[in-house]
Amino acid sequence: MTLDEIAKTLRDDAARITLTYAFNSTGKTQLCVAYKNATKLEDGIHKGVYYNAYSEDLFVWDNDENNDGANVRLTVLPSSLSRFHTLLTEDNIREKLKAYKPKFGFALKLHEDDPERGIESISFFIPNQNLDEPQKPIKLSRGEERIFVWCFFLALFEVEGWADKQSSHFFIDDPVSSLDDHNIFVTAATLFDLIESQFEKRKIIVTTHHIGLFSILSDWLSKGEKSSKFKKHTKLYVLSAKSGELDLEKCEKDVFLYHLRVLQVLSNAQKANDVRAYHFAMLRQVLENVASFLGVAQFGYVLNQIGIREPSRVADIVNALSHKKVYYYESDIVIPDNLKIFDDVMTGLLARYNFVLHAE
Repeated sequence: MTLDEIAKTLRDDAARITLTYAFNSTGKTQLCVAYKNATKLEDGIHKGVYYNAYSEDLFVWDNDENNDGANVRLTVLPSSLSRFHTLLTEDNIREKLKAYKPKFGFALKLHEDDPERGIESISFFIPNQNLDEPQKPIKLSRGEERIFVWCFFLALFEVEGWADKQSSHFFIDDPVSSLDDHNIFVTAATLFDLIESQFEKRKIIVTTHHIGLFSILSDWLSKGEKSSKFKKHTKLYVLSAKSGELDLEKCEKDVFLYHLRVLQVLSNAQKANDVRAYHFAMLRQVLENVASFLGVAQFGYVLNQIGIREPSRVADIVNALSHKKVYYYESDIVIPDNLKIFDDVMTGLLARYNFVLHAE
């Protein structure tokens, strides 16, 4: 299939929520562009709203090197979105940033000569208690920058006049580049919130190269506590390249195609002694896939089969640590008792079912 053919397949799909996994360099960003072209109206007007690498490229650092960075700032290139900037407030963006617990403050600067041209630049600073002192501008890390830009667009999605007119769909391509693991899973929570609030109004298409993001979202949408709302409206795909040809493969009705990759991620975290709360959501994904393969409904059966004592209690703990609030509101640090549960389950899985994992 060509990218144009895949874009038309997604366009014509009745699913309200589409989650697609693909390795880097497979063509996710170009698929986003192809989808935009496939859904344009005859007069060239876009029917939907997009977040992708082109969105991120609108934000460019001015390091003010001639003045030793005295006025370092993130400039915003003009685009078709600029006219909507005046409808954004700093509070809109701060509300979206809350989940990430940012350590920086920021200030928006509109074009002084013509505010309708939108935001000229954004300055960042470390908040201090002495409001009489001028805030010294700072440059964000790449990860912090990506978090800010993502939250900027989350706020912009709610601006009347843009998202409400281009209301057919949201297409979100990989909003997790340059993020550490914890913030990737906070982003999963923000995506889930966006899906929950919007999927009945418009199609939501998400593509990602990150196996954890794909695994967590697919778990919440198909098996989570609110899955009854989403399951019949959701389709899961893998975009792959084989012998130079692209293919869009359905995977939601099969044993998860990348369960070995998920196990590899979990095994690496275990070996590095860096198991976090979000790893339990991935562990739950594997347990549920094994249960599905064995023809049983609950993964507690699998826990019993691999020799876990009190499988019902352990299943409750895994479920609790798989909740999105773990990423959104709470610490991702795992207490020793739960680390032991993780170790016991992983050891039992690998021994009982003879999974062979290759080191990264």
